[in-house]
Amino acid sequence: MKKILLIGGTGFLGSAIACQLAHRLSSVDYSLTLPTRRRERAKHLAVLPNAHVVEADVQDAATLARLMRGQDAVISLVGILRGNFQRAHVDLPQKIAQAAQTAGVRRVLHVSALKAASDAPSDYLRSKAAGEAALQAAGLDLTIFRPSVIFGQGDSFLTLFAKLAKIAPFFPLACPEARFQPVWVEDVAATVVASLIRPQSVGQTYDLCGPRQYRLRELVAYAAATAGHPRRVLGLPDAISWLQAWAMEFVPNGPMTRDNIRSMQVANVCDTNCGFPFGREPSPLEAIAPGYLR
Repeated sequence: MKKILLIGGTGFLGSAIACQLAHRLSSVDYSLTLPTRRRERAKHLAVLPNAHVVEADVQDAATLARLMRGQDAVISLVGILRGNFQRAHVDLPQKIAQAAQTAGVRRVLHVSALKAASDAPSDYLRSKAAGEAALQAAGLDLTIFRPSVIFGQGDSFLTLFAKLAKIAPFFPLACPEARFQPVWVEDVAATVVASLIRPQSVGQTYDLCGPRQYRLRELVAYAAATAGHPRRVLGLPDAISWLQAWAMEFVPNGPMTRDNIRSMQVANVCDTNCGFPFGREPSPLEAIAPGYLR
């Protein structure tokens, strides 16, 4: 794969994938195109060898078609936790599928979400499933990845809890018993990159989880303590959880919405015997998180 289009490549996971691609493909002649609506946000990626950061709106069909021409593979990463799920998770994959078919690009890798399903309780998970379906219907050489919540340097998960612990005397926490199986961003990125060059990954869907499951209250307490600000976690009853989430929807970039609560009604953990492909062993949270939370 010599020419790769990375859609959503300037975000948290996309940046990790771009860096790993630059490392893995350093010995071959390749080019990596990273479209972004604001080029200044991707200055850290512009310095990568053979990376081309371009200002573009990938939601515009004509622009996406132009970006797709001449590419050997497309990696689709766009995902949001609040906002217009239809536009980000359904319409965009449909446009990617159509543009890839028109340009003759067969190889597509798509990052979805663990527990995405058409009958899931949240708009987020249902929209992720619809995006998968749109790409699968296009008959592409497709690989889908479904990670649990992703952690790592610059995340908006453990880092958020650590920051809140600096100012909050305690944590009133919605859905304290919700279960997660956090996975390190570099493990996810490495799996995406490895799949790009492994033909056996075509047609596969990979659930990606770390080695251990946690309750949300455990993760919040761990992040706060590791950051040097141990705090008591007070689990909220369901009615108060919904009220808190509703109030947070009025806060710009607030940490919780009612749809998030609906998502957490489904345990965000991998099934029994679920493992990383290609023999990779996922890294424990406790081995990575202290390095950036402290």
